[in-house]
Amino acid sequence: MEIALSALAERLGLPLRGSDRQVSGVGPLESAGPQDVSFISAAKYAPLLKTTRAGAVICTEEFAGSVDAALVSANPALDFARLLELFSPPQGRFSGVSDRAFVDPQARVAEGATVFPLAYVGPGAEVGPGSRIFPGCYVGEDCRIGRDCTLYPNVTLMARTVLGDRVMVHPGAVLGADGFGYVPRAGGGRDKIPQVGTLVVEDDVEIGANTTIDRAMLEKTVIGRGTKIDNLVQVAHNCVLGENCTIVAQVGIAGSCTVGRDVIMAGQAGVADHVSIGDGAVVGPICGVRTDIPAGMRMGGIPAMEYGTYMRNLSLAPKIPDLFKRVRQLEKALEALGGDPGQGGRT
Repeated sequence: MEIALSALAERLGLPLRGSDRQVSGVGPLESAGPQDVSFISAAKYAPLLKTTRAGAVICTEEFAGSVDAALVSANPALDFARLLELFSPPQGRFSGVSDRAFVDPQARVAEGATVFPLAYVGPGAEVGPGSRIFPGCYVGEDCRIGRDCTLYPNVTLMARTVLGDRVMVHPGAVLGADGFGYVPRAGGGRDKIPQVGTLVVEDDVEIGANTTIDRAMLEKTVIGRGTKIDNLVQVAHNCVLGENCTIVAQVGIAGSCTVGRDVIMAGQAGVADHVSIGDGAVVGPICGVRTDIPAGMRMGGIPAMEYGTYMRNLSLAPKIPDLFKRVRQLEKALEALGGDPGQGGRT
């Protein structure tokens, strides 16, 4: 797409400072060319403005005078993301319902929805207008998919899974599979507990590739509105995640956990079952959570501890070998004086 900066500024609702010109792409400050638009989000990148060849830069008013053309923004990163949507059309150019897809006669696919070849839509399923179901997807019986959702290739929605509007699910994710529930038998072995609940994914949720979210044993597992889940995440049965959470790659959340609003969980964090995490809490990377976390707390380490304590422990850990040597030296010195280190120095 080629467009004048003035027209682009109008579409984004941003003032243009400097010369108008045609642009046709996007790029980072380091490698953008004269027809590209770039952005600067922090003062530490300001030196790059002296050398960039970008045709225009999205920036705050502070940096607008440093470049030939600037689109002035209060939040350059956010407005650059909006720009990327203009220059990057969505994947998949097929439209309509393919005659090579299987759509059960009892399913309802709204006008304007797209079902790619080799997708399956089961009996009683509903697909809302503007939603797109890519090849290899399985939409089980009585599933409900809202408006403008995207199921990328090989996504699985097991029976009765519900998606709100504008939900995006990346390739290989499995939603609504059985939770891991068993009852031990007296003579050994385990009997399966039927998982008869559902999974509800609310509006504007994005779910990463190969992530798995289990249906509830009873009632429902819930992923709150606006939550963003990365690749390779496991959310177990009967969990409830609040609105606008950020769950990063390889996080594992065990069954019946309750997660508040705006919670961040960094990569490879693990949460034990029946734990409650308060609104706005931050769980650091590779953190092991086994007890409740109050709202607003920042946690790190295994087991999870307040982040400041965790960082102090982390800084002290490399000093432990030297500390051990010093203690041994003191013990030897005490022995030489006739003391007994095992008796606290008493003779």
